[in-house]
Amino acid sequence: MGRYILALDQGTTSSRAILFDRDGQIAALEQKEFPQHYPQSGWVEHDANDIWRSQLEVAQAVLKRHQVKASDIAAIGITNQRETTVVWDRQTGEPICPAIVWQDRRTAALCDRLRNEGHEALFARKTGLVLDAYFAGTKLNWILDNVAGARERAERGELAFGTVDSWLIYKLSGEHVADSSNASRSLLFDIHKQQWDDELLQVLDVPRALLPRVVASSGVAAHARAEWFGAQLPIAGIAGDQQAATFGQACLHEGMVKNTYGTGCFMLMQTGRQAAASKNKLLTTIGWSFGAAQQDAPRNTCYMLEGSIFVAGAVVQWLRDGLGVIEKSADIEPLAAQAPDNGGVYFVPAFTGLGTPYWDPYARGSISGLTRGSTKAHLARAALESIAYQIADVLEAMQKDAAIPLRELRVDGGAARNDLLMQFQADMLNVPVVRPQVTETTALGAAYLAGLAVGFWESQEQIAALWQVERRFEPRMGEAERGILLEKWHKAVACSRGWMLA
Repeated sequence: MGRYILALDQGTTSSRAILFDRDGQIAALEQKEFPQHYPQSGWVEHDANDIWRSQLEVAQAVLKRHQVKASDIAAIGITNQRETTVVWDRQTGEPICPAIVWQDRRTAALCDRLRNEGHEALFARKTGLVLDAYFAGTKLNWILDNVAGARERAERGELAFGTVDSWLIYKLSGEHVADSSNASRSLLFDIHKQQWDDELLQVLDVPRALLPRVVASSGVAAHARAEWFGAQLPIAGIAGDQQAATFGQACLHEGMVKNTYGTGCFMLMQTGRQAAASKNKLLTTIGWSFGAAQQDAPRNTCYMLEGSIFVAGAVVQWLRDGLGVIEKSADIEPLAAQAPDNGGVYFVPAFTGLGTPYWDPYARGSISGLTRGSTKAHLARAALESIAYQIADVLEAMQKDAAIPLRELRVDGGAARNDLLMQFQADMLNVPVVRPQVTETTALGAAYLAGLAVGFWESQEQIAALWQVERRFEPRMGEAERGILLEKWHKAVACSRGWMLA
């Protein structure tokens, strides 16, 4: 048995490779950003080969630079930006077009048409999802209809579809698989029967020949070829980034909630063996599933309620890259701290529409309440506060659905290291916000899933015992002040909604 689990964390703006030891601690980390492409308003694309090359480069670098041999690696765990859609040629392994990123809004009109045709309830019942351009199924439909020859080639079985987990595994091993957590984000997968659904495929006009084989999140699904790392290595853990982060946060009991602050924000509540239907525009999704190696699991599949926010950390990147207000992302906290409050400024970062609980693809970003006294510090503070306000909206919906009072919110992701934001988040939720010692919980969750499959860790109880608190933020804002801030936030959101509609 090797000394480490190698976690490949393929995110929206960067690829990372992290080595975790048996204590769940980071032994080594490498990261590389890759280009983003915005060919039209509301469109977001990646070059799938950029994703592959950057991920392979950091994986090889983390072994080489830290003098780790392939024999030191017990298994590989993979976690990925979800819903981003790749279609490639099965013979050449080359993408037939740019990857359509989860943030992309180009299929909003298709979703409107499907709703008008009366399909919304069908998708909700079988997939647990809302009809939104966010998900992979409508993106795949767009590729088949808009890339020359794609539909005909797909029907002949010449093409393969996958989200980023499938793409990376295919490049590493030649296998065409997806885990159930990623499959559940496609609008094509029945989360109750856990299989691709013919009725959904027909509605979205997707040939079955395109689809990957669905495997467990924890279990040996493929082997990375020896050419990449010097020996064959088992790929034993696979999960979408938010499900992986929930597992990495040891949210292993019903009612436990985590929020990840990344490019977007994603709050997930563990609901156990039942797929709980939402009445408040949350998503019902598969959290993770276990293969034969985990016969002691209470049941093979764990379900989640999820609130999805499209723009969180991305608003800080926009202040850096779009406006030049800051030089690096870490500058946002000291700049925002220069202002004692937001000065009446509210920033709704609906650059690619609004997610939970609004699901408005036609919303666009807005800044409200500006005066001659407004400064870049107020703008920075309003940007950070916008993240916390969005999470407050999601939690309100989640509490209505689950009827389980939240005792604490476990947090992770890059912006979770921002103390000003975490304190404001605790104030907006009126519950403690708890930051763990290891905030790379997305990669850690993939590592845990892989390690359980190969016996690197023995049980979920062992994993739960490894989770440790780094800092706890207690709420300290009065109810009246909180209410005023949220009321003005909702007024600003109303101004941003439906902006792109005629």
